[in-house]
Amino acid sequence: MQENGPLHVVAAIIVRGSQILACRRASHKAAAGKWEFPGGKVDAGESPHEALVREIREELGIHCEAIRTYDISDTPVGSQTIRLETVLCRIPSILQLKSTDHDEFRWLSTDDISTLDWAEPDVPAVMLLKQGGKFAQLLA
Repeated sequence: MQENGPLHVVAAIIVRGSQILACRRASHKAAAGKWEFPGGKVDAGESPHEALVREIREELGIHCEAIRTYDISDTPVGSQTIRLETVLCRIPSILQLKSTDHDEFRWLSTDDISTLDWAEPDVPAVMLLKQGGKFAQLLA
């Protein structure tokens, strides 16, 4: 039984036109080889959106604008429950992404989103996105 409740994590659904960004976990990270939306833990005293902006800056070296929460789902992973809050985001134009946590990036369409091997906490948001249709309408 968990004593402290779920671990609150935020992840960015970064939309570019009709595609979203997926990141593959590097070999030295937990869940290596799995795909995820980039993000990280919410620190004490931070709002989820503040944490997401910080995490994306630290992880990908870019600024993102958190627009609105898309989904919040609890997923058991081992002995821990991960509460993943996915947030729709915009980013400025970027030429190249780089990350110490990821070894590959892909921009995906609705048809492509379910073809990847996603990390368990990201699956509920992936399924909602797959059912929801066009990504370009998400930020409207």
